[in-house]
Amino acid sequence: MKAGDKDRLKVVRLMLAAIKQIEVDTRSELDDAAILAVISKMVKQRRDSIEQFDKGGREDLSAIESAEITVLENYLPEQLSAAELATMVDEVIQATDAQGIRDMGKVMGQIKAKAAGRADMGAVSATVKERLNAL
Repeated sequence: MKAGDKDRLKVVRLMLAAIKQIEVDTRSELDDAAILAVISKMVKQRRDSIEQFDKGGREDLSAIESAEITVLENYLPEQLSAAELATMVDEVIQATDAQGIRDMGKVMGQIKAKAAGRADMGAVSATVKERLNAL
């Protein structure tokens, strides 16, 4: 607020409002993992919006959403690289003794716990599917 960065302040207020709304709806205080999930959801919503704005030729709105993503990502843990993600998937596949695609739920359950807030679950799912199909 003191820095006068109105765009950043707007995003932080949106984030706090989303967290407070969920707390009011559930009548409980959110823990860190739940807050990370809320912020991740906000980032995902903005990515979807960017895609729609780009299709509609609204680069001005797309730029605003991109700026909001940048602010939101400051409050998320560092994202896993593709190599780190692939290593994690391989380790979980070995640990769960997964034999094929039918074991995807078992593998995804463990990865979701390990990579919470640090990876896009869509990318994780694609990597797991690719690895399990190769077995």
